[in-house]
Amino acid sequence: MRAQAPERAEALQKGLVDIGQASAASGVSAKMIRHYEEIGLLPVVPRTAANYRLYAPQHVQTLRFIHRARALGFSMDEIRALLGLWQNRRRPSAAVRKIAQAHIEDLQQRIAQMQGMVDTLGHLVHCCHGDERPDCPILVDLAGED
Repeated sequence: MRAQAPERAEALQKGLVDIGQASAASGVSAKMIRHYEEIGLLPVVPRTAANYRLYAPQHVQTLRFIHRARALGFSMDEIRALLGLWQNRRRPSAAVRKIAQAHIEDLQQRIAQMQGMVDTLGHLVHCCHGDERPDCPILVDLAGED
């Protein structure tokens, strides 16, 4: 095990980081980093002889990109497309805008659906007496009873 320490120390001197450091620097858990590598969002990274992953600054930057895109609610397919555009310096910004606009429209639809849920539940809660009686319009609605 001691024979591996110089290899890791040399990698760290070259600016490479281990998965824990990549996680801390990017805000992405180690488990998700491994997952992103498995599904190809993050390229396969080099490993030490002891099979530890080593991440270069560009890997950490990619992880930050993914983390921010996930925080904005983009799907994995959208993130994959956005990563491809981000990495292509000759990309047309119209392609990026198209993905973002479609995502906005999807979010607006989901917000409208959720607002409908809030309105329906608010009405049902208002109609429920919330007392000792067994009658409950919330349960009647959930059961689909008239």
